[in-house]
Amino acid sequence: MKSKRPKPLHEVCGKSMLEWILDACFSADVTRALVVVGQGKEEIIERFGKDRRIHFVEQTEQLGTGHAARMCEPLLRGHSGEVLLLAGDTPLIRAEILRTLLQAHHDDRAAASMATAILDDPTGYGRVIRDAKGDFVEIVEQLDCNDQQREIREVFPSYYCVRTEDLLFALSKLTNDNKKREYYLTDIYAILRKAGKKVIAVQAVTPEDVIAPNNRRQLAEADAAMQERIQGHLRDEGVTIVSGINTYVEADVAIGSDTVVEPFTFIGRQSTIGADCVIGPFACLPPGSIVPEGTRVSGSH
Repeated sequence: MKSKRPKPLHEVCGKSMLEWILDACFSADVTRALVVVGQGKEEIIERFGKDRRIHFVEQTEQLGTGHAARMCEPLLRGHSGEVLLLAGDTPLIRAEILRTLLQAHHDDRAAASMATAILDDPTGYGRVIRDAKGDFVEIVEQLDCNDQQREIREVFPSYYCVRTEDLLFALSKLTNDNKKREYYLTDIYAILRKAGKKVIAVQAVTPEDVIAPNNRRQLAEADAAMQERIQGHLRDEGVTIVSGINTYVEADVAIGSDTVVEPFTFIGRQSTIGADCVIGPFACLPPGSIVPEGTRVSGSH
């Protein structure tokens, strides 16, 4: 990102990437979140430290995703049920996908489950390897793929669901025998399958959901996708947005039905606008604005 700010705190539609992910988790009935932090941990803890559902775990050495999960072991011991493991830079994650994954996991009585996506360009993602029957075999990271595996378009965008006891078992068996010499969290699936445990892969993630920005261009892509999602939701609720491309609505905005949003309008985060309003053209509502029903707001007012 070429930034002093920790990557998960970069914003998409006025809300940090990490907050989008945590909100999706809590909306999917997650009761406790373990956030693994490293560089820039003070800023992240300061931002989210007041939420008692969130516990911070420090990873002092960057030895891979599997190592990051291992740092959580002391807090996972004694926990019964399932653990969702997610990346901290996938802001377009949705609660309904997590619910679908959890439901499939329970229905199939799996030890471990994953949500996968089919991408036109799978470059950079771990490929999902299946056998002749279509059952999951393993995930192979891009660097370790052979030419045939590189052609596979089904990818794993880091949506894990694992029974706690099976997760702890698999983490204890991880090795760093790969080109990066890192502990890959993805290896837990092959470990559990070889131990005779049931592992399932559910195609539930859209290409949009997997956007994980690594630079400002990709952050802009994520922002555009989220903006389209926000505006689509408002339209479904009975709001008219005259020109989507000339309107910007931040996260967590509520607008009543039959309100019209005219072009060149900005609506800040957590604003509440009543029904039968006209907002714009050329309106700028700062975050937290409250506009009563039947109001017209235009220009700089």
